[in-house]
Amino acid sequence: MTKIAVSTPNAPAPAHTFHQGIRKGPFVQVSGQGPVDPATSEYLFPGDVAAQTTRTLENIKAIIEASGATFDDVVMLRVYLTKREDFPIMNEAYGAFVSANSPKGVLPARTTVFTGLPREEMLVEIDAFAITD
Repeated sequence: MTKIAVSTPNAPAPAHTFHQGIRKGPFVQVSGQGPVDPATSEYLFPGDVAAQTTRTLENIKAIIEASGATFDDVVMLRVYLTKREDFPIMNEAYGAFVSANSPKGVLPARTTVFTGLPREEMLVEIDAFAITD
């Protein structure tokens, strides 16, 4: 199986030395994404963890689709938050997005970690792992 870089203009270009995602056979790994507008590379929704969560998941979905998979193929999402008190707000936005984009009704597994993030304006970062049929 060949390892293939996944790239799409519908998600932010990486700011560092990595790809938006990698596909190897049926496996797709999406690099950590944040609340960035793909057209302008601007960080969006300062202070609004719900809107940042939704924008971040939209970026992940675009990369997953660029790989040839669907969001329904996502088996694992890892969420990184800067503040523990943002968890319920993130969880509500996350739940709405994931439920709406998982038409088969099987939601991905998830881990949530509280940590510092690379940019001060980032309240959330999420990465994803998908397996296609």
